[in-house]
Amino acid sequence: MAHSFDDLPPRAALVEIARDFHARGWMAGTAGNLSARADEAHFWITASGLPKGRLQESDFILVRAADAAVIERGRAELAPSAETAIHAALYDLFPDANACLHGHTVSACLAAARTAAKAATLRLPPLEMIKGFDVWEQRPRADLALFANHLDVARVARDVRARFQKSRPRITALLVRDHGPTVWGTSLQQAYNRFEVLEFLLNYLARR
Repeated sequence: MAHSFDDLPPRAALVEIARDFHARGWMAGTAGNLSARADEAHFWITASGLPKGRLQESDFILVRAADAAVIERGRAELAPSAETAIHAALYDLFPDANACLHGHTVSACLAAARTAAKAATLRLPPLEMIKGFDVWEQRPRADLALFANHLDVARVARDVRARFQKSRPRITALLVRDHGPTVWGTSLQQAYNRFEVLEFLLNYLARR
């Protein structure tokens, strides 16, 4: 077994991450989507409507980052994830991002539900775990970007792009209300670690 997800080819690593997240209740049923850069201009992303606990390497679609156009698919019937537009926006906005992980967790929904309806951010607790996002301050004030959920996912992607173009977030993650968190990182392993860290922090908030 590889010591790091970075030791595996991107799709093999994403398969392992999907099974891990599914087992932990973070990708129930067909929910959630995962992606990783194939090169500077393209990324692999999970196909839509597939059970995440049973993914194979052939269940990913190669997408062009600039416009989310499909370049390659393992089977003709596969369609890209509905959240492809969000992944494409993040890869475009953050050239150093090489992986993007989106799940659906109960703690994330509960934590967001306890914020004001119009709040644009959620203050993360100043726990030791915040260091997983390279926040090295005593009692830090670190905010997670919150976005409204829309049936039209492209609208969410536009909201993400508009906000992050104006102000780069300190925390490499976002949360869509009534939906779930998305975390990105400079590598697959970093993105995985940061998703775990964020889930810990949101679980803490949900239990308070």
